[in-house]
Amino acid sequence: MDKIKWCLEKKNGIELVEPNQNLVEGYIKKAEDSLETSKLAKSKDWKITASYYAIYFSIYSLMMQIGVKCEIHSCTIEFAKRFLQEYIPKEDLKLFETAFEARNNSQYYINRDIAPNDYQKLISEAPTFFVKCKNIHLPENIVNKIREKLKMQFI
Repeated sequence: MDKIKWCLEKKNGIELVEPNQNLVEGYIKKAEDSLETSKLAKSKDWKITASYYAIYFSIYSLMMQIGVKCEIHSCTIEFAKRFLQEYIPKEDLKLFETAFEARNNSQYYINRDIAPNDYQKLISEAPTFFVKCKNIHLPENIVNKIREKLKMQFI
C-alpha cells in the first residue's frame, strides 16, 4: 500500500487543515529552541533528540504553510519526501530520515549505538537545515497544487 495513502487513513496521520501563519512562526520558534537546547545539552542522547526536533519542527513549519497536519513522524517524513522534494534537497531529506532513526535509537533503546559520522552530521547540519526551511516561502499556487495532489490520494 502507498505510504501516503496509509498516512491519510490513520488517526493522527496526514490531514488537510487551513494554512496558518501563526503556526508557521510557532514551529520556527520551536525549531530555534531545539537548536539552542542541542547546543546546551551535555549528553549525546539529548543532543540527538534536540537536533532531530529542530529538523522536524523546521519541516512542520512548511507543512503549516501548506495546511497539512500530521502527528505520525514517519508520515511527516514521507510527506516531505513526496511533496517537498522540489524545495528540500534529497540529501537534506535523507538527513531527516537519519535523524529520525538516530532519535528513536538513542531515546528508546540502551543498546543501539549511533554511528559517529551520523551523529556528527546531524549535530553539524541541523542548523543549516533549519535556515534552509525557514527561508522557504511557498507561493499560493504551489500550496494549492500540493493540497490538490493530497486530495487526489483520498480517491
